[in-house]
Amino acid sequence: ARRASRVRFARARRATKVGRGSRGGIHEAPARRRGASPRRLDGSRREGGDDQTRAMQTPDWGALEAVDGVRLSWNVWPNSKAEAAKCVVPLGAVVTPRKPLPDMPVVPYDPVRCKGCAACLNPYARVDFNGKLWICPFCYARNHFPPHYASISETNLPAELFPTYTTIEYALQRPAAPPPAYLLVVDVCLIEEELSALKQSLTRALSLLPENALVGLITYGTHVHVHELGFGDCAKSYVFRGGKEFSSGQIQDQLFAGARSASGANNRVGAGMTANNPHPAAMHGGGANGAHAAGHQSRFLAPLADCEFQLTSVLEELSRDPFNALPDCRPARCTGTAVAVAATLLSSSVPSQPARAMLFVGGPATDGGGQVVGKDLEQAMRSHKDIAKDAAPFMRKAFKYYETIATQLCANGHCLDVFACSLDQVGLEEMKVCVDKTGGMVVLAESFANVVFKTSFSRMFATGKDDALGVSAGGVFEVITSRDVKTAGCVGPCAPLDKKTLPGAIADVSIGSGGTTAWKLCSLSDDTSLAVFFEVANSGKDGGGGGQDGGYGAQGYGAQQQQQQFFLQFVTMATLASGETRLRVTTTTRRWTEPRTGVGRTRGAATR
Repeated sequence: ARRASRVRFARARRATKVGRGSRGGIHEAPARRRGASPRRLDGSRREGGDDQTRAMQTPDWGALEAVDGVRLSWNVWPNSKAEAAKCVVPLGAVVTPRKPLPDMPVVPYDPVRCKGCAACLNPYARVDFNGKLWICPFCYARNHFPPHYASISETNLPAELFPTYTTIEYALQRPAAPPPAYLLVVDVCLIEEELSALKQSLTRALSLLPENALVGLITYGTHVHVHELGFGDCAKSYVFRGGKEFSSGQIQDQLFAGARSASGANNRVGAGMTANNPHPAAMHGGGANGAHAAGHQSRFLAPLADCEFQLTSVLEELSRDPFNALPDCRPARCTGTAVAVAATLLSSSVPSQPARAMLFVGGPATDGGGQVVGKDLEQAMRSHKDIAKDAAPFMRKAFKYYETIATQLCANGHCLDVFACSLDQVGLEEMKVCVDKTGGMVVLAESFANVVFKTSFSRMFATGKDDALGVSAGGVFEVITSRDVKTAGCVGPCAPLDKKTLPGAIADVSIGSGGTTAWKLCSLSDDTSLAVFFEVANSGKDGGGGGQDGGYGAQGYGAQQQQQQFFLQFVTMATLASGETRLRVTTTTRRWTEPRTGVGRTRGAATR
């Protein structure tokens, strides 16, 4: 009874307080209602629509990524090195250079570049219509418009100055690129069923290639056979011993010096070549040897329309390696030597032209350069533990061997594709450096009769919108940043170029492939993405951007703009499958954090 009395008294007291509060506004509810605006630390109250207002003012980062194909790890960057050091996630951007953008304009002229930093004209540039000049937002240099921009005005703007065209593509006025070259490197140490399925896929792929495409064929097993498709009288090939490592000069002399002789005999191996000079002038198309190699490239890489019958006949008559494996031994497979011969053949015949070496392998390399395991079956293949403990006996030497081949492929803009169809390991760990640096593709399957291999291989040559990979060649990817941002490096299928846009544009610590602001892309598709990392160069002494040591801070417009935001520009040049050269320019901007605001307290700082 006493407890019930206390409950009734409490209910009556609460009812009295609520009634008095509703009439006179004297009392305030002790608990905040759901949806009510919270108090600040100083006791004041924010307005109820403050969160909604901030949400409306926050940019739609997803829409920007869809328009530009660029995703940043942070959408608001720290304004000093000290604040940047506190970030666990590094400052970077994932860029898809050839991402299909439906609303992107394509203009039929060359871009206008800054004379100071080589940045392209973009919507963030400040334009003086009376003086016919523009101020670069990256280096703040004043640039005059070319003569064909004389009619520019506020009502007559070129496409690159439209605010919505932050990504624009230029169809460069250049001669059409030569037709692509495809060099097929086929493993013949396969069982009959596998070899038959591979030959059917290769024959079917010939119907998907354009008639002007250059094609070549190399088969390997115990030895390497380079087939001369330009010789129509009979099947003719040049043979390299599989267990021997050849330099580029020796391979060139064997192929092209022998072609100079009508009989093809008395070939001089390694004449005029030294170990210190493995890349003679013939490789780069210079001198008499280079001219002769270019004149005889049709012997090994011939247009499909001219050699289709010869190539089809060779594929139909292709048989297993005549040198059978000994009992309890693996077959002699010289994969590394075949890849080296293919790289040298491409660099000598089609230097700096679109070309792909397509390797079809069905087992591990057991002989020659790039060997990954011995022939004796008692010796097991290296495992993941062996790789982690550095206990694989052939790995270090094979990795260095393939790294040399990758450098040769990148120097000429060629790429390597690997189609590995085997239940056993094929040594992809050692040769993956060639694929990574050149932007090639890797397909792994259990058998050459597997639908995974057949579908993937046919898509390499598809031209339809749904199945096409959009493969481009001869790409160059360049990054231009504001003066308070340094480029640390790039991670992806690229090779560094010796190019620096501005003094101090390179970060002290490299991430990935660093030390430059431009990279070479031997091959890239519509889905190829690159991760670019940056470093904040501002010391933060002035409390905001634009105060970098060394006189980088600009006066007037430049200093004011640098304190508020920074700019990034990604320039990608590539040659399409049609032979047209395109230059895509993507310019984006983000803001610095306020001097008194840390990165973690800034709304919208981190991306998803």
